[in-house]
Amino acid sequence: MSAVTTGPSDATTKPAEPVDDLVSTRHRLRIGRRTLDYTATTGRIVLREEVYEDGVFVGHQAKAEISITSYVVERGADATGPQTRPVTFAFNGGPGSSSVWLHLGLLGPRRIVMGDAGDLRPPPYGLTDNHESLLAESDLVLIDPVSTGYSRAVKGTKPEPFHGYQGDIDSIAEVIRLWTTRHERWLSPKLLLGESYGTLRGAALVEKLQSRYGMYVNGLVLVSSVLDLSSIDFDNQRNDRAHALYLPTYAAIAHYHGKLGRGSLQKAVRDAEDYASRDYPWVLAQGDRLSAKDRAAAVKTLAALTGLSPDYLDRADLRIEHWRFFGELLRDRRQVAGRIDGRFVGPAASGIAEHMDADASMDAISGPYSTAYNHYVRHELRYENDLSYEQISSRVHPWSFKDFEGRPIDVSPQLERAMRMNPHLKVHVAYGYYDGATPHYAAEDVIAHLQIPAELRANIEHAYYEAGHMMYVHEPSRLQQSKDLADFVRRCSPSS
Repeated sequence: MSAVTTGPSDATTKPAEPVDDLVSTRHRLRIGRRTLDYTATTGRIVLREEVYEDGVFVGHQAKAEISITSYVVERGADATGPQTRPVTFAFNGGPGSSSVWLHLGLLGPRRIVMGDAGDLRPPPYGLTDNHESLLAESDLVLIDPVSTGYSRAVKGTKPEPFHGYQGDIDSIAEVIRLWTTRHERWLSPKLLLGESYGTLRGAALVEKLQSRYGMYVNGLVLVSSVLDLSSIDFDNQRNDRAHALYLPTYAAIAHYHGKLGRGSLQKAVRDAEDYASRDYPWVLAQGDRLSAKDRAAAVKTLAALTGLSPDYLDRADLRIEHWRFFGELLRDRRQVAGRIDGRFVGPAASGIAEHMDADASMDAISGPYSTAYNHYVRHELRYENDLSYEQISSRVHPWSFKDFEGRPIDVSPQLERAMRMNPHLKVHVAYGYYDGATPHYAAEDVIAHLQIPAELRANIEHAYYEAGHMMYVHEPSRLQQSKDLADFVRRCSPSS
C-alpha cells in the first residue's frame, strides 16, 4: 500500500512564530485623598534582533520572550498626560532574580503581607493594597530578564547568550526601547530602578540607552548598590579590600543581636567606619610585618566592633569573611544570622560548621513572595501560563563576565560616562545597615571614587534604612523608602 502525504513532515515543519501574549485589566487604588484608575498589563513580549548574512539584512528574528508587568494610570482629573507623567523601569538582580521583590514589596499597587524578622506570618500569607505605591508619581514597568519569571529564549534556541553581562544589558535595553516606542513615551521623564545586581545592570543600562538610542534618562535608583564587584570580593582577589568595607555591616548586625552592649546603632556603625577607613586597612596591609603589640590591639578592637571572640579573630588572621561571620556571630545560641538581612536568624544545621548552610533571611522571605505572586498574576491580573514563574533561577549560571576578562567587574566607568553625557541625570542610592550581601560602606566607597566633575556630585543622594538588602521588608523602612522615592521622582521629572 502506498503512503498518503497530507502535508509537510514534522522534520520540515517550521515552528510557529512567537507572538506577544499580553493581558490587560483595569483597577483602582486609593492613595490618601486620590483615587488612581490604572491599567495593568502583564505577559510576554517577543524580543527580536536584526539578522545579517554576509552584510545583507535577512530579517527581524525572534530571540526571546520577556515577561513584563506594566501599570499605567489612566488620563483624567488625577493623571497627567503621557508626555509629562514619568515612567519607571524596574528590575531586581541576582543574576537570576525576577522582579517579584520590588514588584510586590515596594513599588506596585498591591503588596505582600508577611510580617517581619521575629514576627513572621504563617503561610499562605496575604496581599493588600499598597497605599504608598510609586504609581502615585510614576507609571511602572517591571521586567524579568531571560530565564527569570516567565521569560525564556524562544523555542529551539539556547538561552546562554542572555546569561551574561553584555547579553543581559542588550536585551533589557531593547525591552525598554520597545515599550517606550510602542506606548509613545519618548517625551515622558524616564527612570531606571535596580536592586542588587540590578544596580550594576542599571548603571550600565543608562549608558547603553543614552549612547545607543539617544534615550536620555532623568533618574537612576540604586537599591542595595554594588557597581564594583571587587569591593565585596573575598575569594578572587587577595587585596583585603572587602574585609575593611564589610566591617561596619558586621558591627550593625552584631549590635542588632545585642553583642555590642548598650550603645546606639549609629555609634556602632560610626566606630566601625572610623576603624575601617584608616587603621584596619593599614593593619591588614602589614601581613607578617605586623608587630605582636599591634596585632593584639587589632584583635581587641575587632572583637569590640564585631562581637566575635578574640580567639576567633586571632585564628582568622584578623580577616572576617562574610559567610563565616553569619555562622559565627550567634554560634553560642546555636543560630545563624541572615546574609540578605542580618536581622533574621535561623537554627544552625551544625554547631561546628565553618559557616551557615542556608541564608535564614531568604528562607523567611522567598515563600511569601512566591505564594503572593502566583496567586496575584492569575487571579487579579488574569494572565495564564503553565510555566513555573522563576523567582530566582539557577539556570543562568555560570553567568558570563567575559567582557571584563583580566580586569575587575566594575561599571563605574559606564555611570561616569552617563553622568558626563547627561548632566541632568540624578542618582538616588538606598542602603540597608543590615545588608550582608551589598554592604553600605562598600557601596559608599565606590560612589566616592566616581571620576565625575565636582558639580555633578550634587546629583547623587543617599538614603539609609535600619533594614537589610530588601529594606522594604521592614515596615518602617518601607514607609520611609516609599516617601523618599516619590520625592526623588518628583524632583528629577520636570514637567513639559
